Amino acid sequence: MVQKVAVSLIVCGVLAMVTASCGINKDKPAAVVVVPAPDETVTHEFRPPVTNKPQLPEYVWPLTGTKAPSASTHRPFMVMVNNAPQARPQSGLSYADVLFEILAEGEITRLVAVYQSKHWDGPIGPVRSIRPYYINLGKMMDALPVHAGGSPDAYTELSAQKLEHMDEITNAGPFFWRDANRKAPHNLYTSLDNLETGVRKMGIRELSQNLQAQATFMAETTAEAHENRLTRINVTFLLNNYVVSYQYDPESRLYKRFINDSPHLDISNNVQLTAANVVVIEAEHIILDDEGRRDVGLVGSGKGYLFQRDRVQPVRWERSVEQDRFHLFQENRELGLYPGTTHVLVVPNKPTFEGHIQIIAHEKN
Repeated sequence: MVQKVAVSLIVCGVLAMVTASCGINKDKPAAVVVVPAPDETVTHEFRPPVTNKPQLPEYVWPLTGTKAPSASTHRPFMVMVNNAPQARPQSGLSYADVLFEILAEGEITRLVAVYQSKHWDGPIGPVRSIRPYYINLGKMMDALPVHAGGSPDAYTELSAQKLEHMDEITNAGPFFWRDANRKAPHNLYTSLDNLETGVRKMGIRELSQNLQAQATFMAETTAEAHENRLTRINVTFLLNNYVVSYQYDPESRLYKRFINDSPHLDISNNVQLTAANVVVIEAEHIILDDEGRRDVGLVGSGKGYLFQRDRVQPVRWERSVEQDRFHLFQENRELGLYPGTTHVLVVPNKPTFEGHIQIIAHEKN
């Protein structure tokens, strides 16, 4: 059985690249790559580890698989981050271990930034409200939800299940602030220092109780096939004028994130967001009310793609309960992640999953 390293597949560490290196190679025409659809049949078998491959360090951060000074048991913070055009560029996203993007109301997406391995002492935000399926994500990592308000269903779930959380509106106002240089509601911020202070003052549990939700991280290797190929992913959630893209950079061995062909920057350090692993999965989206609030099915199974180095791998994701993580299967084995930051994008499964994704590749000169 593949030994699982203590980490949750939501998935992974922060490496930053300056925007001067994030251009798109246009010397050769791009060709759309036809990738097979994910296999609908999965057998839960695991290949034995190969002992002569590089090994992970003795201690790793649970969400990134990167080297840690000791075993980590403290709970991550999960911050709801505004992704409206008026909120960009956001602050502190490049320091997140894991970044999720999922639709909120209507056709707007929201970012869920999860922090554990890096201590960033600057602002994080703008912070926005929570929904039940964001709460669902937090249960995978035993992460503490940080938000400003929420839908009626989200408040009902937080109350009924007696879930700890930090809400600027109801219980944690002193640990947030408004930035006078931006207009409300796109100007609410917090920081890890504030959140850590708030946890202590509010008596919130600091140690994780869900260390069993572990993902498999692969040790770094020195060579990969096709390292000169520039793989690009274009993801359209719903709006044709809002396209999220990731382009592989062979020098850093990371995927750089773009919004409508512009680098997605962290205003805190002017660094473009990057990821070692990019996961795009389908899920059922159901409209609940006239406000456009949704239910997103994050337990079950469905199609997906895993992007690592320049490779495109069709997968099938599975998750049995809310406390479990996402498992990514290909044929008869579960795939692992490279150490580093992981970005997870959840798109609707209708009209088709493949209709939300375009995969392009061309050779680098």
